[in-house]
Formats: sequence, structure tokens, C-alpha cells
Amino acid sequence: MPQAVGFFFTLALLFLGGSLFFSFIPVGLWVSAWAAGVRIRIWTLVGMRLRRVRPILIIQPLIKASKAGIDVNVNQLESHLLSGGRVNTVVDALIASHRANLELSFERAAAIDLAGRSVLDAVKMSVTPKIIETPWISAVAVDGIEVKVIARVTVRANLARLVGGAGEETIIARVGEGVVTTVGSSRSHKEVLENPDRISQTVLSKGLDSGTAFEILSIDIADIDIGRNIGAHLQIEQAEADKQIAQAKAEERRANAIAQEQEMTARVQEMRAKVVEAESKIPLAIAKALEDGNFGVMDYYTMQNVKADTSMREAIGSAEAPIANQGAKSYGSK
Repeated sequence: MPQAVGFFFTLALLFLGGSLFFSFIPVGLWVSAWAAGVRIRIWTLVGMRLRRVRPILIIQPLIKASKAGIDVNVNQLESHLLSGGRVNTVVDALIASHRANLELSFERAAAIDLAGRSVLDAVKMSVTPKIIETPWISAVAVDGIEVKVIARVTVRANLARLVGGAGEETIIARVGEGVVTTVGSSRSHKEVLENPDRISQTVLSKGLDSGTAFEILSIDIADIDIGRNIGAHLQIEQAEADKQIAQAKAEERRANAIAQEQEMTARVQEMRAKVVEAESKIPLAIAKALEDGNFGVMDYYTMQNVKADTSMREAIGSAEAPIANQGAKSYGSK
């Protein structure tokens, strides 16, 4: 009985040890690599385990590359994986570029991947061009009419400039700038409507793909429309501004006139006050003349008679004036 227990205990230890051995050393993966024609030592896989690298992430892309005829080694793949790259994507991009007869080395593909771009999508875009559609681009011709344009830009990825090259936003911005320049240099919006290909030719001749990750193949005008009459709108706004300025100046002149009128009214009142003041001194002067003997009583009565006569004549004259005017009107009507 003790011998049976010892036998099972030994068998369990062997099974446990074998499980730990085969879990740490990927013998099955090593066999698969040899079966695929990839010669790799078992200790290399053990070293990956010690470096905390999953061997399957290296061996499977290596087998794929070997079958496709791509010359890569374990150290390149492992170094790229430890740098945070996507090994499987890079290998797929190398295979796709090899099939399409595109020049793409592992170092460039790894650099593109580490730069944050999808190298596989870039290879696909190099084979099948991509169409970038701009939003509505508004431009104004010389005659003041707004022209709105939608352009479709056909681009192909440039693998040589993919690292450090500008993206789609730059292409859209440059195309918009070219459209605005072309429409703005046109004398009339009718010229733009008659020859929309002029926009494509002018924009395409500017070399808008310089410094970008793309190569522009063509620029096509997808839609064109007429917007507002910007020139007339600006003239209306200018006229409204001139009107407000004129009204402000007129109001200023009116305020000055009112102020001047009030000032003149005040001066008239001041003069009247001086006249009243002067008239108030006449009785004093007369009294002083009477007292000094320079003015007699008969002279005083004569002056009073003259004043009364003058007042009577003024009253008669003011009463006869309306009658004379009425008679003149009646004679004129006859």
C-alpha cells in the first residue's frame, strides 16, 4: 500500500513538472515553426519567456513572413514588439507591399507603425487611391457674387513621406485656399460657372501635396452653387453706416442750433433787462433835472403831450393796418 501511494505521488510530481515545463517552454510552437520551415532554437523561445514576451506574437508573424518570402528575423520582430509596435500589422503591410511591387522595408514600416499611423492602411491606400471630399468652400468673385464649391480630391499614400508628412486636414485646407484664390481672381461668377475645370487646373498646378503624406492624383469639382450677392450686401451696409453718420452729424448740428437759439434768447432777455434798467433811470433823471432847474414844469407837460400824441398815432396806425390789408385783398379778388 505505501508503495502504491509513493508511485502515484511520483507520477503526480512528474505530471506537474511536465505541465510546468511545457507551459514555460512552448514546445508546440517550436514544432509548428520547424514544420513551417522556420528554423528557431528552443532556447530563443525560453529567452522570450524570460523577457516576458509572448512567443506566439513573434513566431506566428515570422511564419507568415517566411511563407510570403519576406526577409525578417526574430530580433527585428521582438525589438519592434518591445517598442510598443504592432508586429502582425507590420508583417501584413510588408506582405501587401511585396505583392503590389511597392518598395517598403521593415525599418520604414516599423517607423510608420511607431509613429501612430496604420502602415497596412497606407499600403492599401497606395494600391487603391482614396477620395477626400471637402466641405462647402465659400469664395467671392470680383463682381461680388459668392460661389460655393465642393471638391473631391483623389489621393494616394506616399510611403516615403508618411513619417512626418501632413494629413488629410492639410490637403483640405490647401484645396480650400486654392479654390478661394481661383474664384477671387475671376472677374465674374459666370466665368467660374462656365469653366469649373479652371478651378481644378489652377489648384492642381500649385503642388498642394508638397510636405504631405499623400500624392494628389486629381481634383474634381463635385458641386458648385451661387450664394449671396456679397458686393450688394456690403454696399447696403456701407450706405446704412453712411446714413447713421449723416443722422448723427445732423443731430449734432440741430443740438448746436438749439443751444445757439437758447443762447440768443438769453441775450435778448439780458438786453431787455438792460433796457428796463435804463428806462427806470428816466424818472430819476427828470426829477433831478426839475430839482436842479434844468427842466421846467411846462417842458415836462409838453413831453407828456408828445408821448400821448405818439401813443395815439401808433394806436390809430395799428387799427388801420388790418383794414388796409383787407381792402387790398378785396381789390385783388375783383
